[in-house]
Amino acid sequence: MFSVGNPLTLELRSLLDTRGWTVKTLELDREPGNFSSKPSGGLLDFSTRDVLANLRLAETWLSIKTVGWLALLLPEQLEDPTIRRLVRDFCFDYVTIPAPGERILNALGHAYGMAALRDSAAREAGNGKGDGDAEGEMIGSCDAMLALFRAIRKVAATDAPVFISGESGTGKELTAAAIHARSVRHDQPFVAINCGAIPPHLLQSELFGYERGAFTGANQRKIGRVEAANGGTLFLDEIGDLPLESQASLLRFLQERKIERLGGHESIPVDVRIVSATHVNMQTAMAEGRFRADLYHRLCVLQIDEPPLRERGKDIELLAREMLDRFEKDANRRLRGFAPDAIAAIHNYCWPGNVRELINRVRRAIVMAEGRLIGARDLELGEFAECIPMSLAQAREVGERKAIEMTLLRNRGRVGEAARELGVSRVTLYRILSAYSMRHAEGKRPGFSGDARFLL
Repeated sequence: MFSVGNPLTLELRSLLDTRGWTVKTLELDREPGNFSSKPSGGLLDFSTRDVLANLRLAETWLSIKTVGWLALLLPEQLEDPTIRRLVRDFCFDYVTIPAPGERILNALGHAYGMAALRDSAAREAGNGKGDGDAEGEMIGSCDAMLALFRAIRKVAATDAPVFISGESGTGKELTAAAIHARSVRHDQPFVAINCGAIPPHLLQSELFGYERGAFTGANQRKIGRVEAANGGTLFLDEIGDLPLESQASLLRFLQERKIERLGGHESIPVDVRIVSATHVNMQTAMAEGRFRADLYHRLCVLQIDEPPLRERGKDIELLAREMLDRFEKDANRRLRGFAPDAIAAIHNYCWPGNVRELINRVRRAIVMAEGRLIGARDLELGEFAECIPMSLAQAREVGERKAIEMTLLRNRGRVGEAARELGVSRVTLYRILSAYSMRHAEGKRPGFSGDARFLL
């Protein structure tokens, strides 16, 4: 417990001891660091002099994500805009004092329960990030992504050219980087060039470099991207937008494995692995004469298809939560997650911009959201937030599950006490737990591990 000013009342301390809480006392001016990695309950008394004099330090403690915070306030403190903001943006609940210890303890149990639920969701999301860390930032557990991870491992074991096809924004460069990271060239350069972003008249010099004096302004020799990737991997993004005149030079390099800098006369051998990608339909481009068939067949020895976001099922929500965790620092308050209508909209929307669009929408919502939960309107997807049809029996099950889970959390997993609070017998509660396949062990919170709790 972190004691500031008034210590815990004897009543509350006795209740905490009786319920088996582990209490730690922490100093306000101590640096929080990573002291609490397990879900915890936190109590912060705003009525004390130390907290009132150090509200900025208090906000640092309140920002710890693993803690479910309960604020203790004097009634008149709700009129203070700074305190009101801290309670609204960071605390699960508040209790005005004086108040019975039982009421404070129940609210603290709720706060701890929410911290435990957040921790469980984070661990479940972590279990979906592929089957190893070699895929870097690639996240997914759906069949399409698992197939992609298997394909990455297979093609990484060879040195043949790889062609990645897929819509814009699906993460083709991440796939290319994952292939390089798993290959024997992983300790050599990975050089990427966007063939559609460089003007055609500069592309030759960007790819192959130039000698001093090759043209006006060429005051010194410049190494091109191909030569810079020597020994490693060259990633040619948006290869479908490569101009025809540059296609011929690239084909010559692939055939001879040698380059000539612009303005030079020396052939330079270069050893690189080529990975290319595009959103363009290459069969159509070749039929229309916009892309050379002989170059395509040189590039497309091994092919990988990147799945669009709309075909990734529950991965869409997984990615959205990952983006929220990654960019939550952009918000000026602590966000709890996504509202039910936002989750529905995320799954109903077709995501034409794929992962890139999802990232942009979540980042914008983090900044613009008014409440503690990001809603469908914050994602600018309000028209896609139709509720999923649910029968009365399904709605009853959802309600009963939630009530039982929260009651067990409040009573630290003790079935007897939870049954009394719910107004049913211990046998009946066990029967319901079994019917809903809700795992439970006496004395433990369902679905959670660890028992670290502390009070401020």
